[in-house]
Amino acid sequence: MITLLIQDTTQALQDTANVLNQAVTQPQPQLRFIDLLFKGGWVMVPLAFLAFLALFIFVERYLTIKKATKDEANLMGQIRSYIQSGNLDGAMSLLRNNNSPLSRMLQKGLKRIGRPIKDIEGAIENVGKLEVSKLEKNISILGIVAGIAPMLGFVGTIVGVITIFHQVSIKGAIEIGTISGGLYTKMITSATGLIIGIIAYVLYHILNIMVEKIILKMETDAIDFIDLLEEPGK
Repeated sequence: MITLLIQDTTQALQDTANVLNQAVTQPQPQLRFIDLLFKGGWVMVPLAFLAFLALFIFVERYLTIKKATKDEANLMGQIRSYIQSGNLDGAMSLLRNNNSPLSRMLQKGLKRIGRPIKDIEGAIENVGKLEVSKLEKNISILGIVAGIAPMLGFVGTIVGVITIFHQVSIKGAIEIGTISGGLYTKMITSATGLIIGIIAYVLYHILNIMVEKIILKMETDAIDFIDLLEEPGK
């Protein structure tokens, strides 16, 4: 009798140990960000649109700005050589083939040669303003995305919290599992909105810095061009 009791107790302890080992060794479900994205609710749709819009604008503007500056390295030096040798037709042909903001500015200046310097300066400045506005096209949208995305994500979280407490009021009981489970899935909208907003903010300033460098280069070369026209013998 005692032997059977000991055997039963031993077997029970072994079964308990096996259950504990399985509980410990059983892999816990992993929290994957991609799964949470699908649980964020309807707010994730406009957030996804904002993310796509910001990325599209950045790529398009980045390629446009890089293209506008790739052929301007030695442009002013070549124009100087043409003008000093009196070959205005060669300078104009070079500018037409270059097709960059700076070349279009200098074309306008070359067409005004023979008029007062103030007229030439005004023409170059007006073309410069138009070229800068073309480079800055749609960049401000990135700033708008940077401001809207975090607020939209926060709205998604607030809507989720309201929904959770509405369900609690219907059930008449507070269940920690329901509240915590609902909260961590709804707060993903805030996290997503913040991430999109931060990225859009960084991309916005990257493009602004690139445009500012072009503006400085255009202003410097425009001044050099005017000085070249004012040299004796021109």
